[in-house]
Amino acid sequence: MSAHGTPIPMMSEAAGPLTGTADVPGDKSISHRSLILGAMAVGETRISGLLEGQDVLDTAKAMQAFGADVENLGDGNWRVHGVGVGGFAEPGNVIDCGNSGTGVRLIMGAMATCPITATFTGDASLNKRPMARVTDPLALFGTQAVGREGGRLPMTIVGAKDPVPVRYTVPVPSAQVKSAVLLAGLNAPGQTVVIEKEATRDHTERMLAGFGATITVEDTDEGRVITLTGQPELVPQTIVVPRDPSSAAFPVCAALIVPGSDVLVPNIGLNPTRAGLFETLREMGADLTYENPREEGGEPVADLRAKFSPDLKGIEVPPERAASMIDEYPVLSVVAAFAEGQTVMRGVKELRVKESDRIEAMATGLRANGIEVEDGEDWWIVTGRGHGKVPGGATVETHLDHRIAMSFLCLGMASDAPVTLDDGQPIATSFPIFEPLMTTLGARIRRV
Repeated sequence: MSAHGTPIPMMSEAAGPLTGTADVPGDKSISHRSLILGAMAVGETRISGLLEGQDVLDTAKAMQAFGADVENLGDGNWRVHGVGVGGFAEPGNVIDCGNSGTGVRLIMGAMATCPITATFTGDASLNKRPMARVTDPLALFGTQAVGREGGRLPMTIVGAKDPVPVRYTVPVPSAQVKSAVLLAGLNAPGQTVVIEKEATRDHTERMLAGFGATITVEDTDEGRVITLTGQPELVPQTIVVPRDPSSAAFPVCAALIVPGSDVLVPNIGLNPTRAGLFETLREMGADLTYENPREEGGEPVADLRAKFSPDLKGIEVPPERAASMIDEYPVLSVVAAFAEGQTVMRGVKELRVKESDRIEAMATGLRANGIEVEDGEDWWIVTGRGHGKVPGGATVETHLDHRIAMSFLCLGMASDAPVTLDDGQPIATSFPIFEPLMTTLGARIRRV
């Protein structure tokens, strides 16, 4: 059952080619960070192109609860009047972060070194997800956390009254953990150092520098060493949010597997820590090109053109690429089903603790639709059947996971028989216009 109301079963079936322009929403990662850092700056930050999915709206409400003045000006334009580093007020009620693991973990970090107490909860999916990966390093600052067994929400965070700077090596690649520690370090004296052995998305580092924080990044034998000087006065910014590459993945991948398709996806952020999927697709033989490459707001951007690619080949995805495409493995596995041979994905245990166990959810759903899948704790292999040979025809469980839902709707666009979801409602958390956008391109999606 969906967390926010009655389930919405949906069906996707093969139709004509997908053609036209897909204007996907703003980048979710950058949208969350824009609101949080805007709330920690002194003065007024203006944001355009903000993703107005439920996850980001929940973060906006949280920033209001911590005392920032947040206003929706319409058409993706927002105003945030911040309270300064260390200026968060104690919220009067529980902070509900809905379905957003990014939102709750980054907000915990931002308030962890303020002398306040806050209680966090979420929907049924979020309340199953582990928070100790964030609360353990936050405890090094002097923060306390009390939650349910296994370090799960609902959870109360008691901010450190006299925070100390931290040196922390991230044990597994996680931009959320890294970002939570850096945000906590903003209100700690001295220098907070985060070391990551594998580079993860670096939006937080780029944006901290843009807001005026003193931050350095150095590649060493130890790994990628990020050093942040605490207690700066962050300067408000004007932020243009690029379009989300994780959302772009769905129209791009659908175009590759639906005969005759030609789809342009403009203004996509191509930060190298986020673009692993597109590199992987090209290695598989995808007709995917970058047009009009440029830079906007410190982030590389281009227009992506994806065309039907009937001769896709399975490949072994380099494990070191996982961090740059972790959210895209579900839809990659759909493309892999239409490729010839095996697509091997290793080093992906992070997928086990996303909105759902994404390896289990995709493996089960793909098998039900006639695709051979092998899986282990941190790997899975999809044996593709090639173009025009994917049976489809099953009903799959989305497990309250937006990316599982959209991935199987893409599968149904090119399989022999329609694919049905038990609940498509979670799609609204990250891509609220997915259904009408794909329908405009020529997809056949309907509620059943």
